[in-house]
Amino acid sequence: MKEERKKQFLWAIFIFGLFLLNYPVLAIYDIPERWLGIPLLFLMVFGIWLFLIIAMVIFLRKSNSKTDV
Repeated sequence: MKEERKKQFLWAIFIFGLFLLNYPVLAIYDIPERWLGIPLLFLMVFGIWLFLIIAMVIFLRKSNSKTDV
C-alpha cells in the first residue's frame, strides 16, 4: 500500500506541475516586469520548476527513510 501511495503522490505533483506550467497560469506572469533584469515569466517558470523538484526530493527522502527503519 505504501508504494501505491507514493506513486499517487508523485503523479499528483506531476499533474500539479502541468497545471502550473500551462498557458492560462503562465499568462498571469506574462507582463513587461523585470526583477534583477530577468523577465518575470522566466523567473516564474524556473521557480515553479525548482519548487516541483524540491517537493519530489523531500517526499522521496521522507518516504525512503520511513521504509528503511
